[in-house]
Amino acid sequence: MTTRGLGPEMPWTARILTLFPEMFPGPLGQSLAGRALARGDWMLESMDIRGFARDKHRSVDDAPFGGGAGMVMLPQVLDDAVQAVRRPGERLIYLSPRGRLLDQAMVRELAAEQAIVLLCGRYEGVDQRLLDAQGAEEVSLGDFILSGGEIAALALIDAVVRLLPGVMGNAESAGEESFGAEFGAGLLEYPHYTRPALWTGADGASRAVPEILVSGDHAKVRRWRLEQAESITRERRPDLWQRYLAVNPERAEGGESHVRKRPGRDRRRDTKEQEGREP
Repeated sequence: MTTRGLGPEMPWTARILTLFPEMFPGPLGQSLAGRALARGDWMLESMDIRGFARDKHRSVDDAPFGGGAGMVMLPQVLDDAVQAVRRPGERLIYLSPRGRLLDQAMVRELAAEQAIVLLCGRYEGVDQRLLDAQGAEEVSLGDFILSGGEIAALALIDAVVRLLPGVMGNAESAGEESFGAEFGAGLLEYPHYTRPALWTGADGASRAVPEILVSGDHAKVRRWRLEQAESITRERRPDLWQRYLAVNPERAEGGESHVRKRPGRDRRRDTKEQEGREP
């Protein structure tokens, strides 16, 4: 494993092996990630797997042993591709629905690396021997199937890039989001409100911003946000709630808030604080 800060400082780099290199940078070339890419805050390298095919037809797959539908990507072609782009110590990640679930803890791990290699499969997947030989880590976005690993790779890279220094205009934003560390890792995010203070929607009903958010009492605001985050997590993600309680047992019965105080920090959301943050 390579980590940032060892040796000459280089931008965080994602090296991608894919049959469709034209899919990159795609959405990563826009918004915060795109501007950071243009500045050189991070780097993206995409390599066409088909360029490592060994026959005149540029074959990258074959029928599976044991029968069955679909095709399997060839181990030698992939092995050549991996060896061509992977530097010593770099993690090789194969995007697969059977892999470890990608979560914010893993995203932070990957952001601490100097570079990662992402293998995007197609068809029925890749030959298991390639994964074993290269020590690949299998990572999944969730319990659903995509046409290939490219969309999963885009999502993973986006999650990592926004944690890199200088990418987000307000570095504290990342800590306040779902799974952030603001109130304890694992909670879903609390609700957000902006102007006007009283808003009428298409249903004709008028809805006011919670009074506490315009009270000017920042300690009460932080307690309210913690309580909201806990309530939403408890209702929508019981698995995360139980994990949170294991670390914060005093919160099981809505105990005294343990929100950390940050002296000297005005929590009012003004125009400057929002610079660089996007929905």
